Amino acid sequence: MKSDLFSSENMAQQATAPGMTLQNAKSIKYAVNGEMHARQGSMIAFRGDLQFEHKSQGLGGLLKRAVTGEGLPLMVVRGQGEAWFAHEAANCFIVDMEQGDVLTINGRNVLCFDATLSYEIKTMKGAGMTGGGLFSTVFTGYGKLGLMCEGHPIVIPVMPQQPVYVDTDAVVGWSANLTTSLHRSQSFGSMMRGGSGEAVQLRLDGEGFVIVRPSELKPEKASAN
Repeated sequence: MKSDLFSSENMAQQATAPGMTLQNAKSIKYAVNGEMHARQGSMIAFRGDLQFEHKSQGLGGLLKRAVTGEGLPLMVVRGQGEAWFAHEAANCFIVDMEQGDVLTINGRNVLCFDATLSYEIKTMKGAGMTGGGLFSTVFTGYGKLGLMCEGHPIVIPVMPQQPVYVDTDAVVGWSANLTTSLHRSQSFGSMMRGGSGEAVQLRLDGEGFVIVRPSELKPEKASAN
């Protein structure tokens, strides 16, 4: 049987070391030897002796995903084997975090990460069109973090005295040393008359960077979660 489908770039190779690697632009491969964490429902294939378990966030952790669609529902993957993760053919990226690094990521952009990373889920009330809040996950520690993004992300530097304003539906993440606040770009009267649809942005001040995706959250995806 012959086809471009069977080219070397499409063939999954046996892992030579444990941990996370890019399978291709749309998926991440994880050679599990112990434990790792991933977004629930993101596993597309696996081989070996692996167990997948729902990870409870506790009363103060897993935010009301049924209402907002922006929580971070996790599963724990344990054992020895290989697993592949993806989500709706979004582009995938791997961030290598070192001790002392702190990165804030929108919960909907987290795909998988090493168990050596610590995380805390936070919310910024009033963000987003539904007013349910912008949910972000603050990662610290040492290890690899797998992210996903619709389209090719844009990394915008933030400099002192030059704040950056980002649509809350487009933000992927930002360096945690930045100060964040909500900015309203139109008046209440304008909103009542229809406005521009860009009423609230996330303002970032300080020195660092913000990551945005070249598309806003689609309403049908937000309601489907």
